Amino acid sequence: MTSPWPDRLWIVRHGQSAGNVARDRAHAAGLGEIDLDIRDVDVPLSDLGHEQSEALGKWFAGLPRDERPTVVLTSTYLRAQQTATAIAEAGGLARDDLAFCIDERLREREFGILDRLTTAGIEARYPEQAEARRRLGKFYHRPPGGESWCDVILRLRAALDTLSLHHRDERVLIVGHQVVVLCLRYLLEGLTEAQILAIDAEGDVANCGVTTYARKPDGGLELEGYNFVAPLVQEGAPVTTAPDAKVAAR
Repeated sequence: MTSPWPDRLWIVRHGQSAGNVARDRAHAAGLGEIDLDIRDVDVPLSDLGHEQSEALGKWFAGLPRDERPTVVLTSTYLRAQQTATAIAEAGGLARDDLAFCIDERLREREFGILDRLTTAGIEARYPEQAEARRRLGKFYHRPPGGESWCDVILRLRAALDTLSLHHRDERVLIVGHQVVVLCLRYLLEGLTEAQILAIDAEGDVANCGVTTYARKPDGGLELEGYNFVAPLVQEGAPVTTAPDAKVAAR
C-alpha cells in the first residue's frame, strides 16, 4: 500500500524565547502589556532556549543514523529557525543530506489588536473582545487583525498537503509553535474541537517538547508520544512551558 505520509514525523515547539521571559515578567508584575520592542517574528531564543534546543539535538544524535530526520520544516519565526538549526547542528544532521525548508504556514497564530497584551490588558482595553472570546471560545474567536484556531488549521491543511506531496516516506521534523503542535494533532488525529481543547487545558506544550507519529502498516499515522521532554531532562536542561508573548491571553 502506498502511503501519503512520512515514515516518521516529529513535531517540536521552539525552545524558550525572549518573549516567554518577557511574558512571565509582565504577569508577575500584573502589567497589561508585555515589554518587547521588536516584531514577534524577530523574537530570538533565550540562552535557556538555545540550551534546550541543543539538548534535543543531542537526543537526535543518539539515534541510529538511519532513524534521524531527513527533512526539517520550520516556521519563518526566528525562534523556530534558531531551534531547528541548533537541533540539526547538535543532532549530527548533515546539511548536505538534509532538506531544510522554511514554511510561513507554520508560523505563530496572529493576534491582531490583542498582540502583546496580557489577560488583564485585554480586559482593560478591549472588554468586548474578552467577552467575545468567552462566548465563542478560542477555537472560533478571531480578534480584529488576527486569527482563530480555525484560521491556523486552514493553513496547516495546506502544509500537510505539501508534506504528503513532497516528503512521503521521509523522516520529517517540524519546528513550530504551541498552537501549531495542537492544531496539527487536531488534523492528524481527526479530533473534535472539544477533544483538542481538552488536551490544551491539560497544560502548555513544553519548549522543545516532542510530539511523535509513526506510520502504521495500513499507511496511516499513529501518535507515539506527546510533549516528550526526556531529552531535555537527560541533558540537564530545565523544562519550561510558558506561552509566547503574543499568546499570553490564550
